[in-house]
Amino acid sequence: MLRLVVESAKINPPLSPAPKACVSVYFRDIKKKTHEVEGNNPRWNETLIWHLWNRPLRKDSFLQVILQDLGSIKKERFLGLATVSLKPLVKKPTEVLFVKDLTLLNHSMMPTNCTVTLQVSRMTSRDIEKTGDEDHLGVTAREGARQKLMVTSYAVQKELSSKPQHFQVRVKVFEARQLMGNNLKPVVKVVIGGQQYHTRIKMGNNPFFNEIFFQNFHEVPAKFFDETILIQVMNSSVMRFNAEIGRFQTDIGFIYHSPGHTLLRKWLGLCHPDELSKGVRGYLKVTICALGVGDQALVDQKLDYDDTNIQIFKSMLVPIDMAYLQFFIYCAEDLHLKKHHVVRPALEVELIGEKLKTQVQTQTENPIWNQILTFRIQLPCLSSYIKLRVLDCTKSNCQDEVGTASLSLNQISSTGAEMEGMYSGFLPCFGPSFLTLHGGKKAPFQIEEESATIPSSVKDGLEYRGRVFLELVTHMKYRQDNIIKTLSQEVTSIEKQQGRQKYGLCVVFLSCTMMPKFNDLIQFEVSIGHYGNKMDLNYKPLVSTTQYNPVIYDGNIYHYVPWYNTKPVVAVTSYWEDVSFRMNCLNLLHFTRDRLKANLDTLKSMRNLRDPALLPQWEKLLRELVEDCKRSLPCMTNEPKATNLDKKRWQLRSYLLKELAQKAKEAQPREMVATVEGWLFRLNAVLPEPQVSLPDVMIWLMAKEQRVAYAQVPAHSILFSRTGALHCGQFCGKTQTLLLQYPEGEGQKDTLPAHLRVCMWLGNITDSTELQLLHQGEVVVYAETYENQAKYKGQWGQQGLYRCPNFSDVLGRKALPKEDFKAPLGWHWQGQWTVEPQMRLLLDTDINKSQVLEEVYENQHRDTKGAWVPAATPNTDVDGQPVEARENVKCPQGWHVKKNWTVELNHAVDNDGWEYGVGMLPSGLPQVWNPVEKVYYSCRRRRWARVRCRDRRQLGPEEETLSFLQLQHRGLAQEEEGWEYGTMGSKFHLGPQPQSRFRRRCWHRRLAPDEAEGTAPIFLLEGSLQAETEETDSWRSAAEDTQPPHLPLIYCIFDKPHYYQLFCYIYQARNLAVSQTQVFQGPFVRLVFLHHSQCTQSLRSSAAPTWAQTLVFQHLLLYENPQDTKKSPPLVVLELWQRDSQGNESLWGRSMWSPMVWLDVQHRILPPMRWHPLAKELGEEEGEILASCELILETESLRRKLPILSLPWKNGVFTLPKSMQPMLRKMMIEILTWGLRNMKEVHAPQLLVECWEETLQTEPIKDFPSNPNFTQSVLFLTVFMPTEAAYALPLVLKVVDDRDFGQQAVVGQANIDSLQPYFCDPWALDYVPPRLPKLSVNKHQLLGYLFEKFWFKFSKTEDEYEHEVDWWSKLFWATGDDKSPKHKDRDYHALKVYDCELEAVPAFQGLQDFCQTFKLYQESPKVDSPVVGEFKGLFRVYPLPENPEAPKPPRQLSVWPKKEDFPQQCVVRVYVVRAINLQPQDYNGLCDPYVILKLGETKLGSRDKYQANTLDPIFGMSGPFRWRDQVLPSFLLEHHAKRKGLPPPLFNPNGDSVFYNGRKFKLQRFEPKPPSARYLGPKKERLALHLLHTQGLVPEHVETRTLYSDSQPGIDQGKVQMWVDIFPKKLGPPGPPVNIMPRKPKRYELRCIIWETAQVDLKNITLSNEMMSDIYVKGWLFGLEKDMQQTDVHYNSLTGEGSFNWRFIFPLDYLPAEQVCVLSQKDYIWSLDPTVMKFPARLIIQVWDNDFFNIDDFLGVLELDLSDMPFPARHAKLCSARMMDAEPKWPYFLRHKHFSLFKKRTVTGWWPCQVLEDGKWRLSGKVKMTLEILTEKEALIRPAGRGQSEPNQYPTLHPPLRTTTLQSWFQSPIKNIFRVFWKRYRYKIIVVSIILMMGLILFNFIYSAPNYLAMDWIKPKLRLNSPIMISNNIINSRNTSHSNSSILVTQHLNREPTIEPTTTNHELKLLQGPINHLRDIFPELPAPRG
Repeated sequence: MLRLVVESAKINPPLSPAPKACVSVYFRDIKKKTHEVEGNNPRWNETLIWHLWNRPLRKDSFLQVILQDLGSIKKERFLGLATVSLKPLVKKPTEVLFVKDLTLLNHSMMPTNCTVTLQVSRMTSRDIEKTGDEDHLGVTAREGARQKLMVTSYAVQKELSSKPQHFQVRVKVFEARQLMGNNLKPVVKVVIGGQQYHTRIKMGNNPFFNEIFFQNFHEVPAKFFDETILIQVMNSSVMRFNAEIGRFQTDIGFIYHSPGHTLLRKWLGLCHPDELSKGVRGYLKVTICALGVGDQALVDQKLDYDDTNIQIFKSMLVPIDMAYLQFFIYCAEDLHLKKHHVVRPALEVELIGEKLKTQVQTQTENPIWNQILTFRIQLPCLSSYIKLRVLDCTKSNCQDEVGTASLSLNQISSTGAEMEGMYSGFLPCFGPSFLTLHGGKKAPFQIEEESATIPSSVKDGLEYRGRVFLELVTHMKYRQDNIIKTLSQEVTSIEKQQGRQKYGLCVVFLSCTMMPKFNDLIQFEVSIGHYGNKMDLNYKPLVSTTQYNPVIYDGNIYHYVPWYNTKPVVAVTSYWEDVSFRMNCLNLLHFTRDRLKANLDTLKSMRNLRDPALLPQWEKLLRELVEDCKRSLPCMTNEPKATNLDKKRWQLRSYLLKELAQKAKEAQPREMVATVEGWLFRLNAVLPEPQVSLPDVMIWLMAKEQRVAYAQVPAHSILFSRTGALHCGQFCGKTQTLLLQYPEGEGQKDTLPAHLRVCMWLGNITDSTELQLLHQGEVVVYAETYENQAKYKGQWGQQGLYRCPNFSDVLGRKALPKEDFKAPLGWHWQGQWTVEPQMRLLLDTDINKSQVLEEVYENQHRDTKGAWVPAATPNTDVDGQPVEARENVKCPQGWHVKKNWTVELNHAVDNDGWEYGVGMLPSGLPQVWNPVEKVYYSCRRRRWARVRCRDRRQLGPEEETLSFLQLQHRGLAQEEEGWEYGTMGSKFHLGPQPQSRFRRRCWHRRLAPDEAEGTAPIFLLEGSLQAETEETDSWRSAAEDTQPPHLPLIYCIFDKPHYYQLFCYIYQARNLAVSQTQVFQGPFVRLVFLHHSQCTQSLRSSAAPTWAQTLVFQHLLLYENPQDTKKSPPLVVLELWQRDSQGNESLWGRSMWSPMVWLDVQHRILPPMRWHPLAKELGEEEGEILASCELILETESLRRKLPILSLPWKNGVFTLPKSMQPMLRKMMIEILTWGLRNMKEVHAPQLLVECWEETLQTEPIKDFPSNPNFTQSVLFLTVFMPTEAAYALPLVLKVVDDRDFGQQAVVGQANIDSLQPYFCDPWALDYVPPRLPKLSVNKHQLLGYLFEKFWFKFSKTEDEYEHEVDWWSKLFWATGDDKSPKHKDRDYHALKVYDCELEAVPAFQGLQDFCQTFKLYQESPKVDSPVVGEFKGLFRVYPLPENPEAPKPPRQLSVWPKKEDFPQQCVVRVYVVRAINLQPQDYNGLCDPYVILKLGETKLGSRDKYQANTLDPIFGMSGPFRWRDQVLPSFLLEHHAKRKGLPPPLFNPNGDSVFYNGRKFKLQRFEPKPPSARYLGPKKERLALHLLHTQGLVPEHVETRTLYSDSQPGIDQGKVQMWVDIFPKKLGPPGPPVNIMPRKPKRYELRCIIWETAQVDLKNITLSNEMMSDIYVKGWLFGLEKDMQQTDVHYNSLTGEGSFNWRFIFPLDYLPAEQVCVLSQKDYIWSLDPTVMKFPARLIIQVWDNDFFNIDDFLGVLELDLSDMPFPARHAKLCSARMMDAEPKWPYFLRHKHFSLFKKRTVTGWWPCQVLEDGKWRLSGKVKMTLEILTEKEALIRPAGRGQSEPNQYPTLHPPLRTTTLQSWFQSPIKNIFRVFWKRYRYKIIVVSIILMMGLILFNFIYSAPNYLAMDWIKPKLRLNSPIMISNNIINSRNTSHSNSSILVTQHLNREPTIEPTTTNHELKLLQGPINHLRDIFPELPAPRG
């Protein structure tokens, strides 16, 4: 890059006033400039940067430096110009070019006394790396970030939802510029998500469209963001295949994540997809926005057409350069789609809608492609992701996806925006590296964490589908034309360099809780890639699954897996590349980010700013951040395996850490949370690692051999590193909690599949020698088989087993004889086979239930006689399965029957409990049961039920479960030991049951590891335990079998349990109202800790429930080491539930956090209460709860002093400890109850106020429709409130309505969550109580003064200002539109335009300074409209003295207005100015809007007053332009002072100064110069008005309000600009309304006279082989193509000259203020209303060649903007194409000047015509024209006809003198001969002439040479008789210079010469020299005299 440092300048002579100097520098047509510096010796030290890309500096490269004064009254006064040659930098690139005191030149290129000092250098990437913290050239920090040119990056925001939502995309096309092509008829084609739209067809190269297109979506955000927007500019006059001029394409996600979800008025660079190398083919100006629910479209205040200066084409969306993304696709591995299917893979890459695909490989799972896919893209690339798909192709198509992957562009490239310093980013690059493919079921939607690598909108499936090895390289230039190219075989060596190493993965399952009920046995599977996937039998089997287990009820609502002291372990080995260098860096960054986030969360939880722990926590955060950022990352530059992306990201991350460390050192304790969140955001931006070739670890919950739920663990988070602990993964060897999830679209709503605690380790097996994940526990390995027997003829044996083998696995499917087991390599058998009953499989799932309902169905059927008899299976369950007869069902031990067997009669049965039906095959059971018996019913049944209850236990539920698990059956014979009875697939029991026909028992044999070094023994458990066969090894044979091989089981057994006590302190929940729900019904909290849970008491309905309760768990059993528990304790899960009146419970939200662990109770302190967020299933926060938890280890010291004894007991529950209970203080709440608004169907509403246990209510409003205000103004409520803000309770407002018969109903409710903003201290010294003035004014005197002093004078100037300034001028001045006419008094006609609602302007505080508005919601909200009304009021909260005898503080709201003054009669004026971007409603993409206004029962507006065919209607209404308030500014100022409690303003007698608020203000301060505008009012009123503008009041304004529709709730349907005036009638009648009538265009007439043309291109060839053209000229006004006119034809022009004398006349309707033409016409004949269009006043002139048989040839075009056109040239020779440059390369003072024809009125001269050739514009002719603009009146006074028709005047046009070809030969033969011969043979004629001249000279020489030679040899004597008298001629001449020296006079010799008397001596002396010279030639001459 080229870097220029502008140091300083010297301006001499000094200027006064001091100039505002600015330096503009041009390099390669790119302009950059410094900021303004005031002074004659300005100093900038500012850096300007230009990226060189692949265009290096050349010897002729230069910089053009211009010094300007931007503070001059004239526009940018020129001070000097200089040129700096860059040739020294080409010779010595590493040096810095110092240019000191460079002299500047003026306009005449003469030196001035002004100088400038610069430094120029050329920087490479190495120089940037070396810059580091030091910047020797003084680079500005933000300048580097401002020059980012590569790939647009944006922060991925939080997604909206996983459900379909309403979205809207708008594309507004303004205009195009510089379109490439000749005689274009452009049309813009817009494709939004597959839906096509087209603009109207225009003409010319700079068309103006001004059309907008809408597309509505109802999609999932993920799919919506993937949709694309394609904008194509087409030439409609050619065939479709060749019609495209250029295109622009992006995805909607890029637009949505742009600022404001909008690209506002951006110029798009149009490129042809097949000719990208030719660059930009034109520019298109558009606005694109993508809106979701609640998003607001940006308001565009500018006019649709505005002059675009040359800098606008430097917009960020214009392609800076073309880039080539080359994907080197090498190979893939492990591609697998489904069982017994080999894929035919092809890789497809997609980027911004373009797709390229490799060749299809033959059936293989490891294809080798070796191909290059090249994408040609623009930079910046407006896309978010590169999508890759591996397809399984058949012969016909490639539809089946094997796997997908995504590359985020902002992760593989950088714009440098991540840094604030001198960092320029890097282009996209990747690899060579593996990219993991996924497929199958997708993860459900959830709110992503900040560290999410890829947002959920582009996430792929969950199943591992292989990996692809590829590389991405970006080139700025590429010579290869092939898009798809095959690589040579040598490149595969890159893949071979990626050596594989063996990795080991070990997972210990500690607990699994919070599960729903599973009727089947479950197990867990752990896999990394294909390794460990037991469904994939192509890989060696591994111990990747746990044993089967049932789930047990936990006594509340959840279930858990009863592992207790025996924890299952899995061990998986795999082979991957060594990426430790990359993972070390990543884990170190994660450590920094995690610690910063943890400190930030702690900081956020401290809500009280006076918390003493706040500042220490802030200092701790900064200290740890500096410490972490100073820790250097592992260097990538010296790593041999590091890719280019590794090095680039390492450099980026290192710079960022240094920058954050510096910022942390300088940070101040202000806006702490916002500052740290900014740092965290930037850190998260560089955190993702796209080149993680290790797949994620997947943990699957399996039931019935089906994957039910999953947990996904990033491999780097558990990866071990031998470098150090900080380089290891965050959870490597540590306990972590995983929340399993259902795949997308599966599972129950609001339920967790499981809450899993695991300890994981992943690393190279060489690092696993001393692997010990936990400090406690013994790892044991068993082989397992089940012996099965069946009961046959009363005997147990192998007979009757049928397909079940004698020895099998636990499911009875695979035969596993004992003798077939073989110890794996590295292990040996320890002991013999023993019987070990699996007590977990025998556990009663109801073991933790207090009571159980048992049921038996009695079944009967009809016999042949029709009588009811017992059925074949008389006793069944509800599904018809046989069960024991009820009389044989025994009550289990420890239970008792509470109610014996009874017939159930509480459902649809007859009096005896029977229900009837018709038996259906094959089961024989009815499908439908009925309570009434029919004769054709063949079956009936009735339900018998009883309830059994558990006996009072001596042991707790957990102890009872443990005792059962440890139960041993001793004393039985070996044959009868350990049998389990039941049926395969159902539950087994320890004892035999009457119906048992099957039994089994479990045999175990323990394995012990051999003594081996270097590897953990568990990683040697590979392959099946079955013996190998001769044909193949065990795992190969297993691969051929459909059943998975049998593997050993690994356990971690804990011998010593530890007991804990858990105390959870729960106080309050708040912020539960999510826009609708205001009443929380029956709230209670369920606390879950492992498999224990308790509930708080259920409260009555409340918006902020407060429990103030402690939940205590005693004797909790944990088996891990206490130190491990302290580091990673189990999470406390706190769930908020609500219970309705029917007893139905529903989950509201869930919060999880770690408790504080105390291993020594002596050091225990109570944990502080913190606010914890409550989240729902998708992660959205739904409130927060104030709670804290502590986990205490039970020790001897704890037993001596139990913490539970310190808890207060009240009403049957433990309350909070006294130290945690809030301290209460007596407070007074004053409530201003003003009134209710917008409430429907109420009769006599009243307000009910609730706070804590105190209530207060107002009197009912008796006549609500006429007066909705309360009769009582202020209410006083005395309550005891907590002093700490964290404990503060909300204030509840309820509106109760009196109904018939004395009933009352709550019709609305509002919750004031925090009263903190209303706190005040009346005893403070600086406290000023609120005051309101009492208006007292004589109405008649006021109005008289108003008319006399102000109104009357202003009305005089109405006519004077009407022609200069109108209200629309004020509007356009306010919007900053440059096209609005400048007026000398525009500052006195100020108008403020807000782009939002007036109440949304922050300065106005919601217009709630008097009283605030609170929305009232329904108690049981409806989805469509939860808001039912509004309450207007205000609050003041202050403490009361504790001493009742102390004086009470003054009332705060007692001075507010009395209610008897209200309501008041008012006049309300609503001004609806215009609407913007309305939603189309008609088929033509437009609508016919009209306005309906409703205020109470009053309705204004009419459907008949609609604006036809427009999306931007202007409604403007009536009224003059004047002061319209009822009172004067001085009175308003006095009124405002009284309201603020200030003394009234004091004006001096002259009214030009005032004393106000302790200060003196003079009118001169606001008006430095006397205003030139007349009748602005007296000085006193002007000064008062100026002061009012400084008081924060609402000025004269226009607000913008958003329109909504019920069909798309929450989606912006357009904007309306308006304002409202309210005038109380008691102050008198208001002034007349403001005139905002829409401007009407003026009729003008443009007269264009075509005089002649010159140098027009010649297209035809005559018979004499001459080039000629038959020239004629076309002309029309843009937008008025139907009025196209043309001249007659000038035939046979041989020189390009043509004479016409032809007049074009174009009538037009023109708006001078907006500089646009207006056309109103019907689109079609059948259209009802015309469509009004606005477009620029642009004249288009085309020159054509007339042909008789062929299509006329286009010769050139000229486009002139009548409001900004270049001055013509006086002569044709001075006319050049440079006059029309839209982006001139010259300085502004050398550029061609422009003018407005509407101001100059008439102009004559030459203009150039241009034509496009080879992608460039060239001069193709010149046209001489006269342009004249006339008003309608002037055109009538001076009529003229078109062409040369009558009236032919002003001026009179005579037919041009044209001659035919034959006449021209007779009239001017010489001229024609010259033209014919000279033009065709001029070179030959010149050559022949030169040869002839040389020949004549040579002939003359040859002819004369003999004579001269003879004279030289012979020397004849002179003849003296007749000498030549030369002397006389010379002497007699008075002046030798006038003598004719060529004339020689011959005279007689004796004649003496005479001299004239006038000859002086001086003259003789002058002649002496020549005479002496003649004497040498003629010695006979006489000597001159004296």
